[in-house]
Amino acid sequence: NSLANQECYDRMHEELASASRYVGEVGLDAIAYTCTTGSFYRGVGWDTEMCEVMSEASGVPAFATSPSMADALDEVGARKISVVTPYPEWNNVRLEAYLKAKGFEVLNLEGHPRTGSGEIRIPDQDPDEIFDFAVANCRPDADALLCSCTDWRALEVVERLEQRLGIPVVAANQATIWLVARELGVDTPLEGFGSLLREHVALVPA
Repeated sequence: NSLANQECYDRMHEELASASRYVGEVGLDAIAYTCTTGSFYRGVGWDTEMCEVMSEASGVPAFATSPSMADALDEVGARKISVVTPYPEWNNVRLEAYLKAKGFEVLNLEGHPRTGSGEIRIPDQDPDEIFDFAVANCRPDADALLCSCTDWRALEVVERLEQRLGIPVVAANQATIWLVARELGVDTPLEGFGSLLREHVALVPA
């Protein structure tokens, strides 16, 4: 139920500062929070607040997946988007609200019925099944396709999806890697994981 879901994510964040402090002791250059739902379920504002908490506790720049996805969509010039997820309705409703608050027009947001119902675990879904689901649910007028959830193996089919759909595809893990790499000064294109990591890694000079 909704209350149980909310409590689950709230409990996960009770140790956010202490966990960040502990991890930061090993001499990191950056820290990233990679539970996508955990960074969008409280809406816009929480996504940046949690990064501030992590950065202050760890002493290094902090990143989270949901704002990384939004930044990546901005980077590729997307305004109208199709979204596919492995989530049940509780997560999907909150993701759609988050994306709209970030200024995107969500043409459609579809959760895969097999993962959303719990028939299979999210990381157990075959990437080919994700590919077929994404192709079937990407609107022809979308500027970009977003594949949410870091536990979902969408990163493995981003390149194929872009070739098939002819538009940029942003996936949760890909977007997080992109933003962290760019902010740390990595400027070497990464091949095989879509145009975001191939063409948009280096910071554009001011």
